[in-house]
Amino acid sequence: MLRFPSKMAGAEGDDSLYPIAVLIDELRNEDVQLRLNSIKKLSTIALALGVERTQTELLPFLTDTIYDEDEVLLALAEQLGGFTVLVGGPEFVNCLLPPLESLATVEETVVRDKAVESLRKISQEHSPVDLEVHFVPLVKRLASGDWFTSRTSACGLFSVCYPRVSSTVKAEIRQHFRTLCSDDTPMVRRAAASKLGEFAKVLELDYAKSDIIPLFTALASDEQDSVRLLAVEAGVSIATLLPQEDLEALVMPTLLQAAEDKSWRVRYMVADSTELQKAVGPEITKTDLVPAFQNLLKDCEAEVRTAAANKVKVFCENLPEDSRETIIMTHILPCVKELVSDTNQHVKSALASVIMGLSTILGKDNTVEHLLPLFLVQLKDECPEVRLNIISNLDCVNEVIGIRQLSQSLLPAIVELAEDAKWRVRLAIIEYMPLLAGQLGVEFFDEKLNSLCMAWLIDHVFAIREAATCNLMKLVEKFGAEWAQNTIVPKVLGMANDSNYLHRMTTLFCINALSEVCGQEITTKHMLPVVLKMSTDQVANVRFNVARCLQKIGPVLDSSALQAEVKPVLEKLATDQDMDVKYFALEAISVLALA
Repeated sequence: MLRFPSKMAGAEGDDSLYPIAVLIDELRNEDVQLRLNSIKKLSTIALALGVERTQTELLPFLTDTIYDEDEVLLALAEQLGGFTVLVGGPEFVNCLLPPLESLATVEETVVRDKAVESLRKISQEHSPVDLEVHFVPLVKRLASGDWFTSRTSACGLFSVCYPRVSSTVKAEIRQHFRTLCSDDTPMVRRAAASKLGEFAKVLELDYAKSDIIPLFTALASDEQDSVRLLAVEAGVSIATLLPQEDLEALVMPTLLQAAEDKSWRVRYMVADSTELQKAVGPEITKTDLVPAFQNLLKDCEAEVRTAAANKVKVFCENLPEDSRETIIMTHILPCVKELVSDTNQHVKSALASVIMGLSTILGKDNTVEHLLPLFLVQLKDECPEVRLNIISNLDCVNEVIGIRQLSQSLLPAIVELAEDAKWRVRLAIIEYMPLLAGQLGVEFFDEKLNSLCMAWLIDHVFAIREAATCNLMKLVEKFGAEWAQNTIVPKVLGMANDSNYLHRMTTLFCINALSEVCGQEITTKHMLPVVLKMSTDQVANVRFNVARCLQKIGPVLDSSALQAEVKPVLEKLATDQDMDVKYFALEAISVLALA
């Protein structure tokens, strides 16, 4: 039993050790939280006990109490991975193996994974001799355990000990791994498949070919799709190890079979792999991967098409340079044209996020002739995410075809959407406008889109007017106060004389939004006089919005303007016949401390 002798915990002893005694007691406490707290301070306990007692008392105690709540076991598995120094250094690191071996066999996956992670870490601290004497037998015990939990944990440990053991032991390790790859339990085969690529990397090339390839082929045709999809990842790792002729003969048939697998999850893994192309090289990409990628872009499952659509740009970038344009125009672009009008919005959205990148690969002429028509279709798509993804990436196209060409082709479509009969469509375009403005630059914006932004301020739908006001503020943040003073402010203030009271109120809403970004000088000199003048408006709604506006812009103004100009107007509004005007005027006086 782990305990302190009375001289350590007693009254005459060292009082500084008393908290350690408490922590040790908490390791046995019925309260899970207290046990968890104590486990998290395990290094403190070990430090206080010293190397010898940690080895002879603490670790056996921990090994005996492995049956606990999962969160306590998880914390323990993590702590033990950093215990090497506390047990006396690499020479004694093998005494950490028993508790970690027990943890590697528990039912909860996260605990086992953490135990394996800690075992992998401390395997590096074993000398080659200790590795064979202590660590390898542990791996063998796990690999031949009765419960699938121990066998799954063993799969993660082969690659860390293989490079540092003798050839006889290496042969045994390879045999154990082969056995696990054909285990009766799918969970074990899955674990083996997930570590196959990692294990292949530490094997000698001859053994990689003689041992790993047959295992890869078997796992890739496993009855469980969860095993087959992990084999795809392993196949990519194996492909990087083999010379070209072996790769084509031994690995590619299996990978191409996976691209046509009956399970969409397996096909998804192939479609989603970014490393496959680099692993197999340009020639195999041309002969084998291009047709496979075409099929994935046309797959019957939307998830697979989405994954493939997401990779269109990367796939095209990695094509061999001498035939890149031809392959794209002949094989990839026809599939892309179909995806633009796909029935699934996730597919269209994934494509829209990358399609603009093709313009830099295909150049100006091909972009204008083939890609621009597709962008136009996507700009008018009913799904807002598709439209946003196109507008967000306009700068790619701008670099290739230039702003003039862009304005002649895509901007009419944007303007058309901005004037759409459905107000929600107009709203979507307003929200993209600051983004668009940033990409097109101030001069182009003033020439083509400024009037559009001002027109939204007098839209008949309040949500549009509100969004347009917010849009102006974002534009000023982008282009600066000077641009606002010359371009925006005069037009906004001109609306104060509009015969429609709703438009006059929009002026006040704009001033609310613009005062802070425009700063004190513009607000005091240009905006304040207009607000004060509107305090005598015939419509009560306008007058109480004047009071609210003065309250909002008050903090931007200096104290002399507040006292000399704002205070008299608010006091007058506070005696207004309309109850709402009076209420908001008194509130503004109170908030601005003008009473």
